[in-house]
Amino acid sequence: MGEITLAKARRIVRQALAKGREMGLKPLSVVVLDAGGHIKAFEREDGAAPGRFAIAQGKAYGAVMLGMAGTAQMARAEAQGYFMAAVNGAYQGQVIPVPGGVLVRNGHGAIVGAVGVTGDTSDNDAIAASAGIEASGYTPEI
Repeated sequence: MGEITLAKARRIVRQALAKGREMGLKPLSVVVLDAGGHIKAFEREDGAAPGRFAIAQGKAYGAVMLGMAGTAQMARAEAQGYFMAAVNGAYQGQVIPVPGGVLVRNGHGAIVGAVGVTGDTSDNDAIAASAGIEASGYTPEI
């Protein structure tokens, strides 16, 4: 299983949104990035704030560009804030180091992309992202 296809990206989005509805979460926004950090798919549920795209993209972008899921990024930011500040400078402020940025690994363990979800708590966002990733045959790394 190589790159994330458009069909797989759309399935990730649909299933992440379905998980959010199942859990009774606030309206979500979901973005899927490929291994190069390029957008494959994005959807914003009705009622989600319009600025949520940038947050979802920042969560996923940090995960894929650093090879480090949002939970690990947050821990690193708490332990070494200067490092994450430097990373954000290198990436023109595009990294949002919190849960909800979930790495997508294929069956061989290689990173093939990342999913960013925003709209509810960061932990719930990560759960929704993971559900979409798993439903598409990939392994999430929260």
